[in-house]
Amino acid sequence: MSEHHRLDPAVPWVEVRADEADWDAADPALLTTMYGQLVLLRAFEERVLELAKAGLVHGPAHSSIGQEGGAVGSVLALAPGDTVNGSHRGHHQFLAKVLSHVEPKGLDPRQDVSPETRAVLLKSLAEICGLDRGFSHGRGGSMHLQWNEAGAIGTNAIVGGGVPLAAGSAWAHRQAGTSSVAVTYFGDGAVNIGSTLETFNLAAAWKLPLCFFVENNGYAVSTGVAEATGEPRLSGRGPGFGIASFKVDGMDALAVHLTMLEALELLRSGRGPVLIEADVYRFFHQNGPFPGSAFGYRSKEEEREWRARDPLDQMAGHLVRRGLFAPEEAEEARARASALMAGIADTLLEPDPGHGQEAGGVQAGGASGGAPGAGKAGRRRIKPDEWPDPSFADVGIRGDLSEFADARFAFQGTLGEQKFIDAVAAVMARRMETDPGVVVMGEDVHRLGGGTNGATRGLKERFPDRVLGTPISENAFAGLGGGIAMDGRFRPVVEFMYADFMWVAADQLFNQIGKARHMFGGGGAVPFVLRSKVAMGTGYGSQHSMDPAGILATAPGWRIAAPSTPYDYVGLMNSALRCQDPVVVLEHVDLYGSVGEGPAGDLDYCLPVGRAAVRRTGAAVTVLTYLAMTRHVLEVAGEADAEVIDLRWLDRASLDWDTVGASIRKTGNVLIAEQGALGTSYGGWLADEIQRRYFDWLDQPVQRVTGGEASPSISRVLEGAAIAGAAEVAAKLAEMTR
Repeated sequence: MSEHHRLDPAVPWVEVRADEADWDAADPALLTTMYGQLVLLRAFEERVLELAKAGLVHGPAHSSIGQEGGAVGSVLALAPGDTVNGSHRGHHQFLAKVLSHVEPKGLDPRQDVSPETRAVLLKSLAEICGLDRGFSHGRGGSMHLQWNEAGAIGTNAIVGGGVPLAAGSAWAHRQAGTSSVAVTYFGDGAVNIGSTLETFNLAAAWKLPLCFFVENNGYAVSTGVAEATGEPRLSGRGPGFGIASFKVDGMDALAVHLTMLEALELLRSGRGPVLIEADVYRFFHQNGPFPGSAFGYRSKEEEREWRARDPLDQMAGHLVRRGLFAPEEAEEARARASALMAGIADTLLEPDPGHGQEAGGVQAGGASGGAPGAGKAGRRRIKPDEWPDPSFADVGIRGDLSEFADARFAFQGTLGEQKFIDAVAAVMARRMETDPGVVVMGEDVHRLGGGTNGATRGLKERFPDRVLGTPISENAFAGLGGGIAMDGRFRPVVEFMYADFMWVAADQLFNQIGKARHMFGGGGAVPFVLRSKVAMGTGYGSQHSMDPAGILATAPGWRIAAPSTPYDYVGLMNSALRCQDPVVVLEHVDLYGSVGEGPAGDLDYCLPVGRAAVRRTGAAVTVLTYLAMTRHVLEVAGEADAEVIDLRWLDRASLDWDTVGASIRKTGNVLIAEQGALGTSYGGWLADEIQRRYFDWLDQPVQRVTGGEASPSISRVLEGAAIAGAAEVAAKLAEMTR
């Protein structure tokens, strides 16, 4: 007969409840500040909903009304150096953190707020309205709030998207030798997202000081938790990953505070991450000023039951019970906060000269809870001078490269024959030796004598705490690297074993890392390097062979380096590591074992961003190419007197139009040659742009050589038929020069 033995988790999973004795023991100053933050957050959110109802918030308004207790209770337990990020419903977490920053001694809601507090409330409201005086000059709006100075490192519109970034912040805190922690806030819907679960695993394996704070408000838009998961106690996810977990009533701000204090003891003692599930309730629908019952997925009775447990009312009741506030003082505090927010909104608004016909507005002098927009004569609009200048739209997609002002572009060594992969390993070792901020991470980079190709050879032995072998979880470790980059104290170099894996981590690469600088106002650096290889021609098939350049070139924010020689690899990698923008360095497996001109005695030079290389001069046709295709082109270029330009930098902002344009004016003909598939071709957009810029100089349309429509197959014969090489280039050159 088989035996059954009960298995218990190796970490605690507990529920924390505060009783009246806890309330009686709580510091009066703490409770006063809690109430001060709660009433400000509520008044702020009510004003946002009024503006949204009047059409003055462009985009969503995901209010946190009802959920303030979880944010205030947890944030007030944090230290100044701790960092937080949040979800699309993150006004309350953001405000709790910035208010704690500007009012470190606490808030008394019976007193007028300081100019600093008024200023951050105004900037926050302006950002949500999309205005220039906002933290990100209106680019972030309601869902992307960031103020790094206060430790608020960014809320996020992608469900679960910010969780890996917070892991990067936690890693940076620990690596810098601090006791600081990171807290990532997300909802019940994000618990089922792959990037969240990947980060659970990674944070637990690396024992990161990261708090996963789940605001379980019962609904992902309109889908109930019990419909979406078999275990509605979401804190139960933690023990399965070895994460100590807590469950708490999020409507009780003090209970949340006590829970966070317990969690911080674990986090600051190096025992790894924690998970807190706070049961909260949003009083309104997913977005806008109407209750969920208006949409039929919640009952009015359910809403009444939760409203009876309003965190503001609970806090006020205990303040009055303990004699810390008179009953009228608690009510006056809420009215004071409402009047404050009305005045702050007045700063941004003016009478609508059109009397509200077509444009939305709020009723003049409307107080919190009033009837916004009533009466055309009293309607208002955003003051025109509050809007950002339209010319600011594309500013800050990438940086201005001022970080290269003191870069050395002159090579000071000697050139000789060198294996390509040796240059890859050598320059990375050199940069880790000279820059203690460089950290390398990826699958197997710490094993196998330098990863699967030898690119990190010897680095783990020399730099054991900066070469990190990761689990197979590209979303998590790419995002963690992005969080490290945005933190600013370290420079991550993330390796993807194959370029196809970029699409496993697409959210982090494209929605997060690539957009972060621009989305948060254009001023913040994102010094992130992604190394990835193109394995076309190696027999690894459809899911391990793609050339991603064509798709990456459509993604804003990224720079793309494509070295084809050992010398270029060293200079381009040095530039990538100096650059304050995210850079993907593409490598081709065919080049790893090749021998070419490489540097000796100097591994510190840079190659300028945006400078191509003319590999062969010619007069009949200009061939634009990159990576391993450069060698194939050079094999046959002489037969057609072709000028061969190795682009080296492939993104729109870094393409060397001076060199390309000079060659086109000389030859009048252009061929773009690449190995990869037709559908994801890099040359598609490039041909279009060339014909727009140089139409008058062209003797014929821009021609292209690409692979076929299919991705490469395992079969040697089928793979050869799917990709382009020297034969295809020769045939096209002959056709063009007949």
